[in-house]
Amino acid sequence: MSQVPAELHYTKDHEWVRLANDGTATIGITDHAQAALGDVTFVDLPKTGKTFAAGDVFGTVESVKAASDLYSPISGEVIETNAALNDTPDLVNREPYQGAWMIRVRVQNPAEVSSLLNAAGYAALL
Repeated sequence: MSQVPAELHYTKDHEWVRLANDGTATIGITDHAQAALGDVTFVDLPKTGKTFAAGDVFGTVESVKAASDLYSPISGEVIETNAALNDTPDLVNREPYQGAWMIRVRVQNPAEVSSLLNAAGYAALL
């Protein structure tokens, strides 16, 4: 059974969002997504300063099974990427909700979060 932390928001495409009080959000992929991908071998993330609308592709994750696009759950400007994933992409498999976060964004439209799934909704989707 996949882990579904209660404090996060989720997309139907298996990304998660952790909101911070300072108007930023951290984005990654779920435990379910990493398990479906298998052993992650490469993560391609955007440069800081790039902006995305909700639903835009912000990167790619590659595994021994497939390459999958990463979709931005909310609109925002990338303020940080997880450089650790360059050298240790397998963190995605080991720590999908902690060490393997992918990008941090400055949230442009906080109301978009209301369109995301809560933990119960995401667990029901699985």
